[in-house]
Amino acid sequence: MLTDNMLLTLFFVSGALADCPQYSHLFITAPKQMEALSGSCLLIPCIFSAKPDQDFNSVRKTFGLWIKSDSRFGTNRNNVIFNSSGTFTTYPMSITGDLSQKQCTTLFSSLITSYTDTYFFRIENGPFTATADCNPLQITVHDSPPSPRIEISGDLKEKESVTISCSASTPCPHSPPKLTWNLQQDPPNNIEENTDRTFTTKIQKTITLSDTHDGFTISCSATYPVNEGREVKTAEERKTLNVSYPPKDVMVVISPTDPVSVGSVVNLTCSCRGKHPVVNFVWYMISDGRLELIKADTQVYGFKVTNGDRGRVYYCGCRNDRDIQLSTGCQLIFEGEQVGVEVILKILAVIMLVSTLVIFECWFRSRCSTEPVKDTGEAVYVNSAVELHPS
Repeated sequence: MLTDNMLLTLFFVSGALADCPQYSHLFITAPKQMEALSGSCLLIPCIFSAKPDQDFNSVRKTFGLWIKSDSRFGTNRNNVIFNSSGTFTTYPMSITGDLSQKQCTTLFSSLITSYTDTYFFRIENGPFTATADCNPLQITVHDSPPSPRIEISGDLKEKESVTISCSASTPCPHSPPKLTWNLQQDPPNNIEENTDRTFTTKIQKTITLSDTHDGFTISCSATYPVNEGREVKTAEERKTLNVSYPPKDVMVVISPTDPVSVGSVVNLTCSCRGKHPVVNFVWYMISDGRLELIKADTQVYGFKVTNGDRGRVYYCGCRNDRDIQLSTGCQLIFEGEQVGVEVILKILAVIMLVSTLVIFECWFRSRCSTEPVKDTGEAVYVNSAVELHPS
């Protein structure tokens, strides 16, 4: 069985006690890790607290110290890199917080990459002196700035409004980065305080999406002033929009393209473009003034030409998970025929008919959306298809 002394010895060997000793009397609230840019500064948000039974007196003169690498002040006094008393300062630091109010916010200036290290905060308040051993702060200084972040809120669908934002970490709010992008010229930059009291610079814009936005690449740049504004360092981020939209440019393609003859085989292909794969196709025909559904779920409609096909007008519909769109009419031209006034009038009539159908569908949808909710026992049918067959 392990004795208390044996457990204490193991605790020492494991390093747990050295990392956060039980006798620690000072604690700080600050980020555990911070990143900064060489040539710029770092604002360290910091609040400290002493154990209730300790003799911290805000009336007494209070000094703040920063120690690097090793928190053991008694054996490593050379690790003190800043003392607000002014007696010993090797790093360009200044405590901007009011120590009498337990505020230890510190400005770390003129950063270089060799300042990358672990730091500990210490208080000297008359007879009360303590180091926040349990709250190390890891600071990493980079030569290159971090890339900004592009975020999009909302669904990337046609006709939807989305808010696009670009943000950049702002470790030095006294000299923040400037954000620019290809969505607008000279966007207003806003500096926001985060929950951990660090800062972020942000720009944003709300747009209504269309199919033309699909594939558009947003480019955002963050330009950081360094070396007291004499130079700048820039980072860039890109993000491509992936907008879904219903089929567009629906049309019927006839093969072969030459005039047809009775007995020949003709293939009608429904052509369209859309962001998402087309779920299905549907074929309609107007013959003798009647609308007929002739084929569904096939992109190519092939048939053998008969005399009955003279004067018939064909059109197709493409549907994906967003909506359905219809083509304009297409009429077969037989050998020896020319596209005359009668054919043109028929095609115009088809266009007017299709337009009427689309208008009716839109009216029907809007009417359904404004109707009160029906009882659960009553069925509601929307977007149902009607087949018209010759009598």
